Parts: sequence; C-alpha cells; structure tokens
Amino acid sequence: MHNIIKKMFQHGTVTVDYPKKPIKSSYITGVPEFYYTKCKRCSKCINSCPTGAIALVDNDKQKEKSPAVNIDECIFCRFCEDACPNKAVLLSNKFELAQKSRAALRATPLLVQDDVVKDLDYELLGRQLKEKVKKFYGKSLNIREVDAGSCNGCDYELNALGSPYNDLERLGIQFVASPRHADMLMVTGCVTRNMEEALIKTYNATPSPKLVIAVGACACSGGIFKNSYAGRNGVDCVLPVDVYIPGCPPRPQALIYGILKAIGRL
Repeated sequence: MHNIIKKMFQHGTVTVDYPKKPIKSSYITGVPEFYYTKCKRCSKCINSCPTGAIALVDNDKQKEKSPAVNIDECIFCRFCEDACPNKAVLLSNKFELAQKSRAALRATPLLVQDDVVKDLDYELLGRQLKEKVKKFYGKSLNIREVDAGSCNGCDYELNALGSPYNDLERLGIQFVASPRHADMLMVTGCVTRNMEEALIKTYNATPSPKLVIAVGACACSGGIFKNSYAGRNGVDCVLPVDVYIPGCPPRPQALIYGILKAIGRL
C-alpha cells in the first residue's frame, strides 16, 4: 500500500482530460487533406489508394475536377501522401470525424447496393426516439462491443477505453457482457457472412431504444475487404447505424467523440 501511494504522488493523474480539453499530439494520424494549388491532377494518389477511397470530383473553387477522399473508406495508410510527387496531399491530425450520416463522410454520392437490406426498422431515426435516447442515456450508457469480422485493430482501441489513461467510466459509460444489458452496440469489422446472423441476433437481443455505432473503416464501408465474397460492405448493410466512426483503427479519443455524438453530449 505504501508503494502504491508513493507512485501516485510521483506520477500524479494520468487520465486524459479529453473531451473537456482538446488532444494535442504529433502522433495523431487523421484524414488526408489536399492542397489543390500544388496538385497537378496526375491521379497517382488515386491509383495508390488500396481501398479506392480517393476520387476526382467537381470542386466549386477549382475550374477542373480535383481529388477528394471518401473518409468512410479511408484507412489512413499514407500511401497517397507517399505517392504524390508534389506534396499536394498530407495526412492531417484531425480525428474527430464521427458523423451520424455516412453521406457526410463522403466526397462522392453513396451508391445503394442491391444486397442492402431495405426493409429495416428505421424508427430509431425519428425525432421522438432521439429525444428519448438523449433523456435516457444523457448521463450513463452501457455498451456491448461486437466483433463482426475485424482484424482486431479496432477492438484493441476499444479495449484501451478502459485503461487508466482514457478511463471511459468517468463519463458514466461502461462495457457490458450481455446485449440484454446494453443500450448501445459498437460493431467492428465488415460483417462477414459467418457473423451476419450472430450480429442480427445480438441486435434483436438488445432492448429498445438502442443505438448502433459502426467502428472503423471496415464497419463503415467494408474498408480493405470491400466487395469481398466473404462479407458485407459495412454494418449498414445489415443494421440501421446511428453514428459512423472512420479510421483504421480510430484512436480512443475518436471513439469517445463518436459515443458522445451519438448520445448528444457534445
């Protein structure tokens, strides 16, 4: 006990102040940013992207089509930055990217796929239920994490939320073992065919009103596994999604931002 108290005085508080104070770190990897004055439209960034997240789009400020990124598909791999000979694209340190609409993460329109389940229960998107969600979960929240076929990168970041540094429980938010005790599902992975039924059963076992968050590029769009025979192109092909958190993987603070955005505490 004496040694524990001694260490507490030596090291002080290690828990991060986020979201009360912004995170400033040179190690943060965020969304790519384009500098169109340097861009020669050579398309090398487009050809280097492993997920096809970069596309040429109409730009109001430019006279010709310019490259832009679909953040829901981006895995922040820096290939575009390395491929550009003019340094016209650089990865920023912006990680607060979560959106309630997937279209808000895209530079190009979202194409509806034939295999997307179209008769989902979208009652969660109604105003009355959103007001109930804020009322019920404004101060506390129970989360069930579901691995629907991820590489475990996003799962490691979710585990980091329980560390002394991030300490998610200080915000009244905790992870639970059973979906029957959960208010929110945080889903990782592109949703493989083998996990699709399990994910739907988990969703049905979660009491309403409930929230669903897609965590990482794979859960948002299929990511590097997009258009694979073995999986879906993201969680919204199977379930209604309330918040999308892009990244590969998203850092713990980006996850906190997405959770607080979902329950209206930002």
